[in-house]
Amino acid sequence: MTSEPLSRARALVEAADALVFCAGAGMGVDSGLPDFRGNDGFWRAYPPYAKLGLSFVNLANPTWFVRDPALAWGFYGHRQALYRATTPHEGFSRLLAASRRRPAFVFTSNVDGQFQRAGFSHDHVVECHGSIHHLQCLAGCGAGIFDASHPDVDVDPDTFRARDPLPRCERCGGLARPNVLMFGDGGWDAARTDAQEQRLRRFLSNGASRLVVVECGAGTAVPSVRGFSERLALVGASIIRVNVREPEVPRGDHVALALGARAALCQLFSP
Repeated sequence: MTSEPLSRARALVEAADALVFCAGAGMGVDSGLPDFRGNDGFWRAYPPYAKLGLSFVNLANPTWFVRDPALAWGFYGHRQALYRATTPHEGFSRLLAASRRRPAFVFTSNVDGQFQRAGFSHDHVVECHGSIHHLQCLAGCGAGIFDASHPDVDVDPDTFRARDPLPRCERCGGLARPNVLMFGDGGWDAARTDAQEQRLRRFLSNGASRLVVVECGAGTAVPSVRGFSERLALVGASIIRVNVREPEVPRGDHVALALGARAALCQLFSP
């Protein structure tokens, strides 16, 4: 990586009067979280699913909570415990420090809660795919969204199946599921994310003249974050895209950094 793109990116950050931090799955890799890119990466993290021929897309489906709750909660329970135990890497603290120097907001497709764990205010984060640290009733009894305050789910390390007791709805006692948007998910309760997005719209309506988007680890396979960044670019924002594999940016005043998240953020932002 030559210094020229980094210099341009630093100049954009210094000139910004507001920042939006966008993050996809690659943001968490430097914290030690597994890379689910492609079946090979997913199956390295979860060998039992390779034997069953189940991919991430297969498993991230709400029908498993009806058909096989132990399988469903084995997958999500293990991830929930992993995220609870993970310490966000230094790049998060660099972004947090930057957010204290000028207005900033977070937009992420990650459900791991790492930005809040790093110290970001809940009021300045959008989790567009929901959060694994919040639950909803599988039967839709009207309980709404509630905190996943239960202890870690007991997951068999050999089969990745969950043992009883499984998380329950705090209102009706029925099975709970994560408040996470899964594939083919018509039952996801979007109320919490909708409220987050309303706060983001108010933030963006403040009329920042030099808005800069710092996007980390957002690929094209699930383009929620990447698409959001580029919609902001259409109304005048500059993008700094940090992505080892897919750093390409649209035409305009944007910068591509083919780096990992931690390395790029520690070079872009002071402590």
